[in-house]
Amino acid sequence: MSTGKRYKASEKLVEKNKVYDIKEALNIIEKMPKAKFDETVELHVKLGVDSKHADQQVRGTTVLPHGTGKTQRVLVFAKGPKAEEAQKAGADFVGAEELIPKIEKENWFDYDVIVATPDMMGVVGRLGKVLGPKGLMPNPKSGTVTMDLTKAINEIKSGKVEYRLDKTNIIHLGFGKVSFGADKLLENYDAIMGAIIKAKPSAAKGQYIRSVSISTTMGPGMYIDQK
Repeated sequence: MSTGKRYKASEKLVEKNKVYDIKEALNIIEKMPKAKFDETVELHVKLGVDSKHADQQVRGTTVLPHGTGKTQRVLVFAKGPKAEEAQKAGADFVGAEELIPKIEKENWFDYDVIVATPDMMGVVGRLGKVLGPKGLMPNPKSGTVTMDLTKAINEIKSGKVEYRLDKTNIIHLGFGKVSFGADKLLENYDAIMGAIIKAKPSAAKGQYIRSVSISTTMGPGMYIDQK
């Protein structure tokens, strides 16, 4: 089935302008024609905050009960015993200053998350212009600047996700794969939505959750009733 035909078949299962209960929406996703790959189920949450103001930023992490379905490749900036700790904990890549030209000049991005010990942030900071736009800069708030490398790596590998506002005050992230089935996706959804609600800034006024929608990588979106 071609992409166009498959999308149209999926679209027929979705009522326009309907706001769905999350369980019903996930059951519909299970019924949609399958792609040639295991699609990610994506979440889009529009918040009633202004990301231009520092006191209205929404950013954090949570560990999804069933992971994301994606193997996260971890690069760690560390030296000495901490570099050895990172390797033992299962980091995919470990290094220090020698990685800077590889990233800058060779455009090397074969990793999904970067973790660094605090003493290495001076080195990592030199890559800010390259890593920042890709959302790869380590940050203490997301637990990626830490001395406890074993904990950080284990959490990332077991399904830790970071959520953060974009410039349009929307959080976008994948919370599992279609193959997970509705029950596991629901548990992951509840975990991430709970974390986002808990992260509501005290400076936020009015309605915090403006809209919630979910979709598969190649499928139509559905608005979710978030009470």
